[in-house]
Amino acid sequence: MAYDNFTILRSTAVPMPIENVDTDQIIPARFLKATERKGFGDNLFRDWRYNSDNTPKTDFVLNNPIYSGKILVAGKNFGSGSSREHAAWAIYDYGFRCVVSSFFADIFKNNSLNIGILPVQISAEFLDKIFKAIEADPKTEIEVNLPEQSITILATGEKESFDINGYKKHNLMNGFDDIDYLQAMKEEIKAFAANSPY
Repeated sequence: MAYDNFTILRSTAVPMPIENVDTDQIIPARFLKATERKGFGDNLFRDWRYNSDNTPKTDFVLNNPIYSGKILVAGKNFGSGSSREHAAWAIYDYGFRCVVSSFFADIFKNNSLNIGILPVQISAEFLDKIFKAIEADPKTEIEVNLPEQSITILATGEKESFDINGYKKHNLMNGFDDIDYLQAMKEEIKAFAANSPY
C-alpha cells in the first residue's frame, strides 16, 4: 500500500487561522529540488517557522509545544497558488494526515487526496467553533470519520458532515494511490482483456 489506511482519525489539532495560505508559503520554491517525497516536512512553512539564522520563531504555531496532533486546522482558502505537489508532500511528511478548512484550492485538494491526506472542507461557522474549542483547550480532540464523512469536536459532540469524491474515499480507506487501485483490479482487468473481442 502506498499510504496509511484512513478510516477514523481521533487527534488533537494544530490551529493556524491564517487565510489565503499559498503553496509557496507551505513549501518555499527553493526546497523543491528533491524528487523523493521524503524530507519535505523539515521545511514545511519554512519562512514562517524559522528566522534567517535558522532559529525557530517562537510565535509560530508549529514551534509552540502546547499544540500537536495529526490534524492541521487552517483558515479559508488553503493551498492556493502554484500547483506544486511538494506542498502536500511537506504536510504529509511533517505528520499531518488531515487538513481542515472552509475552502481549499482545487489542485492542492487533489494533490492531498492523491498522497493520503484528507482535506476536510467545512462551513466557516463550524471552522470557527473548532478554533474556539482549541483555543479554550489545546488538548481538544477532533474525530474525523471518513466512512461516515463527518467531523466531530469530541468535547462537545458538535458535528458536521463533509463531501468527498467516492473514488478518492475508496483509495484513502484502502491506502491506495492511483497505481495501487489499478493493481488491486489486476485480475478483473485480465479477465476483461481475455474476453474482449478487440
